[in-house]
Amino acid sequence: MNSIVVLKGGNSPEREISLVSGAEIAAQLRNLGYDAVELDHSSFPSFSAFLAELSKIAPMLVFNGLHGGSGENGELQAALALADFVFTGSDAKACCLTMDKYITKLVVAQEGVPIPRHILMRGDMLEDYQDPEDYATFGAQLGLPIIVKPNDSGSSVGINKVDSLEDLKPAVQDALKYSSTILLEEYIPGRELTVTVIDGKALPVVEIRPVNGWYDYKNKYTKGNTEYFAPAELEESVAMLLQLYAVRIWKAMKLSGYARIDFRYDDAKAYFLEVNTLPGMTPLSLTPMAAKAAGMPFGKLLQTIIDISLRNAGR
Repeated sequence: MNSIVVLKGGNSPEREISLVSGAEIAAQLRNLGYDAVELDHSSFPSFSAFLAELSKIAPMLVFNGLHGGSGENGELQAALALADFVFTGSDAKACCLTMDKYITKLVVAQEGVPIPRHILMRGDMLEDYQDPEDYATFGAQLGLPIIVKPNDSGSSVGINKVDSLEDLKPAVQDALKYSSTILLEEYIPGRELTVTVIDGKALPVVEIRPVNGWYDYKNKYTKGNTEYFAPAELEESVAMLLQLYAVRIWKAMKLSGYARIDFRYDDAKAYFLEVNTLPGMTPLSLTPMAAKAAGMPFGKLLQTIIDISLRNAGR
């Protein structure tokens, strides 16, 4: 039995990216000799119907190529676990916790890892802030610019960098399209860095350097808009500290399989941003870059993830 179901698409704002990730994963798995079956769980009327289809296929493994939504927030993981399917990535509890950026920051701060100053804002709080002067409080606490982001979304969807307080409310309204809670976050000037962790071991640090502006959705997924350095050109002590932080966060959040952990570095201190339990697997994705820098081509990366998932499931 060598069939693997690759999940792609899904019902989140990150659907288009997931379709690309899933197609890339499936193509590489076929090159490795697996019978890869591509499925979009959101095309089924219910989880029950989706699980019934999986039972017919009876795969050795479900390779989760979804991003965001029920594919990454623990709902799908819980359904797969209850139905006794082996799947890639972290379990339902870890996915649920890390999908909430605010909760994750609370845990990470207790681990001694620096985090940006931040404020959690509910959607209904907009009614309390009708006067533009009300937003001055946020500026006083966080400074400017302010990063406004949905609290439980990814791929830079709904994220805005606000340079003026008069632009804060429109940015919050935009973010509320994707989440019922919003994170207002201090902007950390400096370098965008990320560390992929596989089975508790950190891969080389990757630096993300947009040609213009900052690492928003357009720069993230438009070829040529961003330069990547794998491994990042850092002092060895800084790179080791980032890897140490990443593994500490991995353990604290009880992650498994693989994940990517993002940071900002202002040349003096590294700040944790967020955890991605299902990092992208597109040609522009960071985890394959990090793996390649560690001498692990894409095929070997996927095989490693498969082996870890089967081992953790006792198969």
